[in-house]
Amino acid sequence: MMNITVGIVEDNHDIRKALEEIVEMAPGFELSCSCVNGEDALVQLPAFEPEVTLMDINLGGIDGIEVVRKVKQLRPEMLFMMCTVYEEDEKIFEALNAGASGYIIKKTTPSRLLDAIKELYEGGAPMSSQIARKVVLAFQQKPAAVTDGSLDILTKRELEILEMLANGLVYKEITDKLFISTETVRKHVYNVYNKLHVSNRVEAVNKYYGR
Repeated sequence: MMNITVGIVEDNHDIRKALEEIVEMAPGFELSCSCVNGEDALVQLPAFEPEVTLMDINLGGIDGIEVVRKVKQLRPEMLFMMCTVYEEDEKIFEALNAGASGYIIKKTTPSRLLDAIKELYEGGAPMSSQIARKVVLAFQQKPAAVTDGSLDILTKRELEILEMLANGLVYKEITDKLFISTETVRKHVYNVYNKLHVSNRVEAVNKYYGR
């Protein structure tokens, strides 16, 4: 079996050395590159192409979230695990939005860290339990879409069509009710999906009901 190649981006010398040691000493893992800051990472990561990168968030110059965002554009297949002392909700979601697939805190044990790298490599999304709990809570506490303004970006006609979709109407019925062609209905629905960042009727209706 091939080794999982790992990149490290960490500006704290002692932590970086400890992470390097964990990766280098573990069977099945190979250290691909180790970067001291964000600027260094933007050069090394695209060049060495590690399969999984452990990414610190607060790096002094360009922060880890920005590095993930930029490298993901160049190497979309590269996997990032944020490895940080921060558990702030805002940072978690910013990192996940930028393209990180895992998020663990630095006090994670070496064996758990290696398990998380393997899990990420195999298609999982490892998170420290504290982080996972925050993610779940954030979804549970999301205010209704109807009141949080996310539907405000729709035009009056788009909102009307979304409401009809939510009431279970099919395109033909919407066509008859609004005296417009099926093609026009399709275009409006496409715009609704686009603006709400959804890909199907169920997701659109869930947004409408604030779920």
